[in-house]
Amino acid sequence: MRLSRFFLPILRETPKEAEIVSHRLMLRAGMIRQEAAGIYAWLPLGLRVLNKINAIIREEQNRAGAIEILMPTIQSADLWRESGRYEAYGKEMLRIKDRHERDMLFGPTNEEMVTAIVRAHVKSYKDLPLNLYHIQWKFRDEVRPRFGVMRSREFLMKDAYSFDIDAAGARHSYNKMFTAYLRTFARMGLKAIPMRADTGPIGGNLSHEFIILASTGESEVFCHKAFLERNTPPADIDFEDRGVMQGVFDDWTSRYAATSEMHDAPAFDALPEADKVSARGIEVGHIFYFGTKYSEPMRAVVNGPDGKETALQMGSYGIGPSRLVAALIEANHDDNGIIWPDSVAPFRAGIANLKVGDAATDKACGDLYARLEAAGIDTLYDDRDDRPGAKFATMDLIGLPQQIIVGPKGLAEGRVEVKDRRTGAREMLSPDEAFNKLSA
Repeated sequence: MRLSRFFLPILRETPKEAEIVSHRLMLRAGMIRQEAAGIYAWLPLGLRVLNKINAIIREEQNRAGAIEILMPTIQSADLWRESGRYEAYGKEMLRIKDRHERDMLFGPTNEEMVTAIVRAHVKSYKDLPLNLYHIQWKFRDEVRPRFGVMRSREFLMKDAYSFDIDAAGARHSYNKMFTAYLRTFARMGLKAIPMRADTGPIGGNLSHEFIILASTGESEVFCHKAFLERNTPPADIDFEDRGVMQGVFDDWTSRYAATSEMHDAPAFDALPEADKVSARGIEVGHIFYFGTKYSEPMRAVVNGPDGKETALQMGSYGIGPSRLVAALIEANHDDNGIIWPDSVAPFRAGIANLKVGDAATDKACGDLYARLEAAGIDTLYDDRDDRPGAKFATMDLIGLPQQIIVGPKGLAEGRVEVKDRRTGAREMLSPDEAFNKLSA
């Protein structure tokens, strides 16, 4: 993409309303625009990151055997009355009426709707296990939306729902999603630690939050330092092997890790001082096993192996892609701006033409841009007639991982400068060497 043709409304001044780093940088980098309290438009740069996060989530959900669907955002209140949650959910639920005065709501979550879908079509244990997921915009009317997309009213959510014939099968489904989440966050360059968590309004008796450590985190968390050194399950792990999945779960829950709500101070204090980690954390995922909490009141039953009706065992599994964008920035930034991991960067490379209109620099930049794009490397080519300093600041602010700086002086010696955004390391390379480095 040529920057002269891209929509990138960068702000020179830090907005006064932005309280945390990610909110400030997302506004300054032209990723989002606030349209109302807790409601944001996603501009091209931000949407590119959001789409790359969604792609990773989809790949790992599919790898674990989940099947994608798409449910509507507006739901009938009658479904929520069946489960008993319509009155209990609270003011966070946006309740509305349609033109026929029927009670409707803007869905904050989808346990009821997906249960209704499955009960209508799944009648036998032979159709199980089943895990359905979707990526959909949701709305929760937060009393005080703040921190930009970190705690907004409208947000994008990946929510998956598992259905099994018995508790053992449901636990295997839980373990599969547990493993998939570890892989998902690792692919984004994040070390997410699963921590025992409160089940809240979703319900159930087994729940884990996936927490990344960040100095600007919203809550205090406690864990054993061994979590910071664990290896992520490999891509070829067998998700259908119950023993393997249980082994992953057991390994990642064998050490102390808890949010402040579930913190057991005596147990944590019993750890050797050198093994204690007390830090701020950001929740990036939350999984639940709640058995028949929804299937029993909503009569979601199947014929079991013995011919008798059995209520489905269920779990739900959430990741907030829009929240993840902010979390990634909180964990990856410096004084100059964002530092994206390669896997989610809006553009993996940037080219800065320091003398637009010069035949040699124009040609070198154009050739490099064409080669990188042809190699499948998303590249932002700054072809604006602007000061070099402004171009450097832009590439650092928006966090392009690899930056190629092309100027007349370097080209006279057959060289361009390649800068690594994360380390700050710089190399003078020939254009061919620069291309080979980025395409390796």
